[in-house]
Amino acid sequence: MTLRIDHDVRGGVDVLTVHGDVDLYTAPQLRQQLVDLVGQGRHDVVVDLSDVPFIDSSGLGVLVGGLRRARSHGGDLRLAGPNDLTTQVLRATGLTSSFHIHPDVGEALEHPLAG
Repeated sequence: MTLRIDHDVRGGVDVLTVHGDVDLYTAPQLRQQLVDLVGQGRHDVVVDLSDVPFIDSSGLGVLVGGLRRARSHGGDLRLAGPNDLTTQVLRATGLTSSFHIHPDVGEALEHPLAG
């Protein structure tokens, strides 16, 4: 499956809507998007996972790296809309305590920077 990432800005927050599996083959594409955003001074990001049926350890590593980059610049990376499987993976790896996870993008945007 191919990966498509839509990018828009809502209220000054960058929203990346990810479509497709995030795995060993597609994770570098998401990593590059996140690196580019932080490099452009964009440190508040919501990653919409509502159209991601599967994420593996490579994908999780990219999200953790994006979170670290954003927070090192005083920003945050929030997750929105993960499905049950993705939520279970985040829970099993202990990452639910690292990320701010919201049921949808709208709720994620209502929460200020975690910093």
